Amino acid sequence: MEGYRKIETRLKQTLTLTRSTRQELKNPLGNLLKGSPEETMRQLSSVIAKEKPGCIVTVGDVVSENALRHGIQAHVLIVDSKVMRERVQPAKAPKYKVMHVKNPAGTLTPETWVIVEKALKQKQPARVLVEGEEDLLTLVAVLQSPENSLVVYGQPSEGVVAVLVDKEAKEKAQRVVSAMAVSPKS
Repeated sequence: MEGYRKIETRLKQTLTLTRSTRQELKNPLGNLLKGSPEETMRQLSSVIAKEKPGCIVTVGDVVSENALRHGIQAHVLIVDSKVMRERVQPAKAPKYKVMHVKNPAGTLTPETWVIVEKALKQKQPARVLVEGEEDLLTLVAVLQSPENSLVVYGQPSEGVVAVLVDKEAKEKAQRVVSAMAVSPKS
């Protein structure tokens, strides 16, 4: 319970990556699906058919766009309208409720926890548009999604990572969040 209280307190503060947490995040949080977008989406469809997740969350513009293009209906899309720091058109997702959040690069703001939680509770699919950078919201999605959800994010130049949310995945994400530094501005 003490570990949970520490996390709960940290959710009210802006957290920043440290050198060690940045290094830790180079390792995939889940199963790395390698290949072209077509190959990774085929593999992802197989994972979905096998695991039957209750909720699917995509984090990143490319993975969200590819999922939509290949008929994979995510419940939540988390995007920042950038690919490799270059501006892109957001994925077309007209049936998605749009929610906005500010989150500077290399950080997790308290607002991200609130918005992702709201997005996950929506009856209609939600698209979270991040002003700043969405990469670290993968951690928030894993920690806030119910067990048996699937969080999918891109692994540049390799493919996509599919994280089946279970106790182990949540503990791994929690360890990273716990190791992040509290921003002096908090």
